[in-house]
Amino acid sequence: MGIGIWQLLILLLIVVMLFGTRRLRSLGSDLGGAISGFRRALNEAEPEREGSERR
Repeated sequence: MGIGIWQLLILLLIVVMLFGTRRLRSLGSDLGGAISGFRRALNEAEPEREGSERR
């Protein structure tokens, strides 16, 4: 017993009605930027970690 397509559509409709499309769009872009920054920081930290393991 999982969540069906109709439950997801109703939930999406409620979220859009509560927050509005503009706020959701800005929230999505902010979240995407945060994830991108996190991945970039992880990639920058990996070479440092590999260099310290070789010593």
